[in-house]
Amino acid sequence: MNALSIPTWIVHITSVIEWIAAIWFIWLFATVTGQTAWRALSFGMLPSLVSAMCACTWHFFDNAESLSWLVTMQAAMTVVGNVTACLAAWWIWRQAKLSENSV
Repeated sequence: MNALSIPTWIVHITSVIEWIAAIWFIWLFATVTGQTAWRALSFGMLPSLVSAMCACTWHFFDNAESLSWLVTMQAAMTVVGNVTACLAAWWIWRQAKLSENSV
């Protein structure tokens, strides 16, 4: 577990915790406000969380060559996460426009 310094580990771990908290708070926001389109953002953020977890896992095992596939998975999940977050933002915008037009 010596692939990263302690401060870098703190950044990695707190980053994962922040993603989990953000996903949870966005879900709660959708529930409290009744704007269920925001739940799409919670789901859209999950691939990015998986990406962060891949990085932490790979570093935890000292960047083992046998786990190098995690680097590829991290990159893929980053791309998928960016696309799904973008689609979720579009969905929120679309739902807001539909609500605006129906008033």
